[in-house]
Amino acid sequence: MKIEGQAAEMLHRILEHIPSIERLEIRRPSTAGERSIDLVAHIDIFGRRHTLVAEVKASGQPRQVRPALLMLKDYAARQAETVTPVFIAPYLSAEAQALCREYDVAFLDLEGNARLAFGTFFIARQVASKPAAERRELRSLFKPKSAQVLRQMLREPNRPWRVAELAQAAHVSLGHVSNVRTALVEREWAQVADEGVFLSNPDALLDAWREAYEPPAGKRQTFYTTLHGSAFTEALRAMPASSAETGRVALATFSAAQWLAAYSRTGIQYFYADKMGLQQLQTALHLSPAGKGENVVVTVLDDLGVFLDTDKPATGIVCTSPVQTYLDLAHAGERGREAAEHLRKEKLQWSL
Repeated sequence: MKIEGQAAEMLHRILEHIPSIERLEIRRPSTAGERSIDLVAHIDIFGRRHTLVAEVKASGQPRQVRPALLMLKDYAARQAETVTPVFIAPYLSAEAQALCREYDVAFLDLEGNARLAFGTFFIARQVASKPAAERRELRSLFKPKSAQVLRQMLREPNRPWRVAELAQAAHVSLGHVSNVRTALVEREWAQVADEGVFLSNPDALLDAWREAYEPPAGKRQTFYTTLHGSAFTEALRAMPASSAETGRVALATFSAAQWLAAYSRTGIQYFYADKMGLQQLQTALHLSPAGKGENVVVTVLDDLGVFLDTDKPATGIVCTSPVQTYLDLAHAGERGREAAEHLRKEKLQWSL
């Protein structure tokens, strides 16, 4: 009842300042035939009455929105007079709003996003804000342990995963995989088949991850090396294979992109490493600390999940995966964003 009252208030707030509206009445259903909907609004404009019928839901996740839209369309089709169906929820993401447009249903949310059309009247509003709960849910979905699951799934979006095998591949618990699966399915980024869960909209998932992305936490250290070009590459190839025993090392951001999908060169080489990996780099590349004028940057990571998903584009060369490289580049300034989009076109195109 509380959310229905908030929905009625928001609908009234959007409509009340329209000069052409002569009369506005918003009420709860009062007759048996109306009780399958949550709100009825009567609006008089230039002597003509328009009726809006609204369904109000506590969740605006696409999986919850779709059946509500079908119900609204069915209800509207069974009315003797023309009515405009409206879907209302606390927050509607871009995907949920797109669903409403697909089903030709008006919508609004309690954040102030709205698209209403009836008669000759049309209003569209978009706000940049997201409710705190939505921001928390997205941050949780992209935290390091969850990210290990997502990177595995994005490698093979079409592949159906059983919970147990995905947990084993991502090195996380069964419960963690179940939570990630639920979040993906609710947003219609994934579907569950008899064989397991698979990504149905990897592009939307990657877009959302990019917007909410936080780079891996770690200690950033700067160095200088006299090695350049082929000498640098050969020294890198001569290092022990990256592993928990010898040390983990991976080329990152611009340096990884040069091997995965070359776009633009940079004078600095970037690495992710663990503590042993840093020691290996210091020895192999003859690194000396640099307060300024550095040409090697190493981030010693707090969480090592990134190393579970790496690429080997050439003998002796280990890079962060295309997904991880894309995310890092997308947050590395304008040149980084350009390189990220090039990488996405080259390496992150999926046919489902």
